[in-house]
Amino acid sequence: MTTSGEYREQHSETGDQMPDDAIDLRDLFARLMRGLPQILGLALLGLALATTGFLIYSPFQTVSTSTRVSFAFPGFEKGEYPDKSKFQADDLRSPDVVVEALKRRGLDASSEFQSKIRAALSIEGIVPPNIIKDRDRLRAAGQTPPAYVPDEYTITLSIPRKFALSSVERQQLLGEIVNVYRENFRRTYADIPLTFGNAFTVLKDADYPDYESVFDKEMHAITTYLTQQSTEAKLFRSSTTNLTFSELLRQTQLFSQIHLNETLGLIHQNGLSRNRKIALVKMNDALRLLNDEERRAMDGELVVKELLKQTQNRDQNYVLGVKSQVSQSRANATVLDQGMIDSLLANDSYSFLVRRALEAGLKVKQVQADKSLVLEQIENMKSFSKENLSDQSAIIAEVQKSTKTLDAAYQELISNIKKTHVDFSRQQFGDAIRVSDSIRTAGTGIKPLMLPSVVGLFLGFAAGAGLSLLGVYIGRNKSVA
Repeated sequence: MTTSGEYREQHSETGDQMPDDAIDLRDLFARLMRGLPQILGLALLGLALATTGFLIYSPFQTVSTSTRVSFAFPGFEKGEYPDKSKFQADDLRSPDVVVEALKRRGLDASSEFQSKIRAALSIEGIVPPNIIKDRDRLRAAGQTPPAYVPDEYTITLSIPRKFALSSVERQQLLGEIVNVYRENFRRTYADIPLTFGNAFTVLKDADYPDYESVFDKEMHAITTYLTQQSTEAKLFRSSTTNLTFSELLRQTQLFSQIHLNETLGLIHQNGLSRNRKIALVKMNDALRLLNDEERRAMDGELVVKELLKQTQNRDQNYVLGVKSQVSQSRANATVLDQGMIDSLLANDSYSFLVRRALEAGLKVKQVQADKSLVLEQIENMKSFSKENLSDQSAIIAEVQKSTKTLDAAYQELISNIKKTHVDFSRQQFGDAIRVSDSIRTAGTGIKPLMLPSVVGLFLGFAAGAGLSLLGVYIGRNKSVA
């Protein structure tokens, strides 16, 4: 193979001219070697300029700290919390959650700082590729895809590098925000209901007739809760108490029969009260309030029944309208005509009014039952109103003894319910809110500096090499042609 130099010598001997498109590699290499100092100098200069520019711009650059949060609890597939309220991913960055997280980390909790943090937080749902394909397929088939609620979200904290939080503090704050939200969720939906468990706290320094009314509501709340749980979690058995909710319900019934009825029976049978006149005043006032509540409940029930009656009358007209329109033969008949739509709306309204009528009727019956209980207490107290209270010392001592036994049995029952509920909550809501990825901060360490440094180094090297190939040498008076 003949090099360009040999080719030039051969043609110079014969007097021929070297073609214009021939490249003398030795000449190019010689120029690069001669310009090696300026190539290295410009490369280092590009590196220095790029590094300096990055360090100047870096404090104003936004840095993102992110993680992933997964949700899995009953009702989430419908976009609802366990209490049927609407689920919103933005609850993760609610003001209460942010301020509590800031306080726990010992950071500035002022309103201005809170607003900056909340504005820097963003939450985006993660939709798997297979879900996207399925929805695109439905759209292509002319169908409307059903509503989809992502079960995993990316929460990102994007603030400038010069912000008054270090990289570690940003990660800790983001993790604390998720922890606070998770604790709020467990406290709201997983902890023991506050509607029962405090009977003896309420009855502290209370009169004896109050025992019956307080425990009536207490046992109703406990029975309702255990009945609901035994229906929803039939196979659940607590690892701590080794009890199911159905067994706890039977224990509650035995508690009422053995312990509660004994204490309440002694109080009722002997008309016990520290001050019977005051007790009668309280009972009469309670009766007055129940009368007002009964009147309002009956008025509401009457309104619902009247609306239900009107709906039943109109239902027949809708059905006839549907039949008459369906019987007509039309070439381009739609799947749902106006009569069918009206009929569906009427059926939905009817179902709604039936539920409301049932609720209103049950409320009236409950108020009437409470009213009957108070009336019975008043009549019983009146029958003992003329007796001397000093004669009740022996009965009071017996009731106090029975009350202590009742208190011990009650605390044991509530303790079993709480422990069983805690185990159930741990199983049911243990993974309700879970951090599914580590917390990362992008743009930290030496990596962000590497890209601009490499680019600056390359540009300086390219500039030096280009000038050398052109025969331009910085710092020399002559150039090589």
